[in-house]
This record gives sequence, C-alpha cells and structure tokens, in this order.
Amino acid sequence: MRCVIARFPFDLIKSEVEQSMSGITPEPVAGLAVTIEGRVFSVMQVGEVITRQNRRDFTSGEMRRALTRLGFACHEPAPATPAWDTPAGQSAEGW
Repeated sequence: MRCVIARFPFDLIKSEVEQSMSGITPEPVAGLAVTIEGRVFSVMQVGEVITRQNRRDFTSGEMRRALTRLGFACHEPAPATPAWDTPAGQSAEGW
C-alpha cells in the first residue's frame, strides 16, 4: 500500500511491518496503540521503526491511518490495573 508519512512516500506491506517489529521490544504506551502479532506498541514507535524518521516528523494520526489501512488494530492503551484491589480502609494483608 502506498502512503505518505511526513511528506515522504512509502510502500508498506503488512507482512513487512510485522517482520520489522518482530525483534523490537514494545515501549510503554502513552498515546495511541497498535496491536501487531499480539504485542501492543505505540503507533509512534512503529512509525519510527518502519519509516526510519524521527517521531517529531510525523503525527500519530498519519500512522494510525496507514496502520489501519494495512489491517492493524489501532486503539487506546489499556489502563494499568493493580494485581489485586484492596478495599478502602484495609491494608493489603487484610488486617
């Protein structure tokens, strides 16, 4: 698929994006996220890897459009949840 990111044309293929991200460790996601092969990445991290451009050169919206057109699921990151919920007024030990 041909797309323009930060005024540069790219020919992106879903399998090539998956291959490019296969050896990359996902960073903590602060903004928009994308799921690639069961792992959640920041769309900006994916954009930096596949375009080899600085993250300041493109927007998350540009990357979201490109990744969605390729068939990836873009979404808001899941909120961090504690291992267990402690009711108000109790300590973690239950005393």
